[in-house]
Amino acid sequence: MITLTDKAVAEVERIMADQGLSEDYRLRLSVTGGGCSGFSYLMQFHDDAHEGDVERSFGSLKVALASDAIAYLENIVLDFEDDVNKRGFVWNNPNASGTCGCGTSFSV
Repeated sequence: MITLTDKAVAEVERIMADQGLSEDYRLRLSVTGGGCSGFSYLMQFHDDAHEGDVERSFGSLKVALASDAIAYLENIVLDFEDDVNKRGFVWNNPNASGTCGCGTSFSV
């Protein structure tokens, strides 16, 4: 359903540690209307499950896919890049028919 690369998992775990979040927290992925292409990706930490969310574990990291975002984010690959030209999460979304130049919003 969704994939997080090892680099993405490591970065999320680093952020959680920096924020003092326990392993009880999960990374929740969702979408919202907006951005220059129509939809924007959201990443949030939550310590409880939301009804209808689909959860998956990547080692000790729990990831929840928001129920209303499944159609938009199914089969995504979330990666993390850290080099001299770019630092940040990269969404590889096979459902997107277009993306904005910065990669933070998409259309279907």
